[in-house]
Amino acid sequence: MKAKLIIGATVELVIKVVVFVAIVMFILNTSVKAYDYGYRVFAEEPVSVGEGRTISVIVEEADSVKDVGEMLQEKGLIRDANLFMVQELLSEQHGKIRAGIYDLNTSMTSQDMLAVMAAESDTEETVEE
Repeated sequence: MKAKLIIGATVELVIKVVVFVAIVMFILNTSVKAYDYGYRVFAEEPVSVGEGRTISVIVEEADSVKDVGEMLQEKGLIRDANLFMVQELLSEQHGKIRAGIYDLNTSMTSQDMLAVMAAESDTEETVEE
């Protein structure tokens, strides 16, 4: 009888330790990914270094920031469309992306691309004031 209790307690302890280690590993892994994503919001590197490739993109009037981000990702100008949405939300160009044809380069950061796509609205505001 005592042997069964000792074996049962040992198995229970091993299961608790395994579950605890799994929870700690999950939290650690999630924390590292969250930190990396948060860091990339403010310090995302361009897709390529040097001259890069110039790609023309067309932004329609009806395009949302998500649509623009997905298009930029498909064309290889950015790595992550969702990250682009967060960067736009936190940038000075929030809500200022205008329809048009833009020549963007793979050596540009997301912030540089946002500035180019919002440049027209900045000049309009200057003219109106």
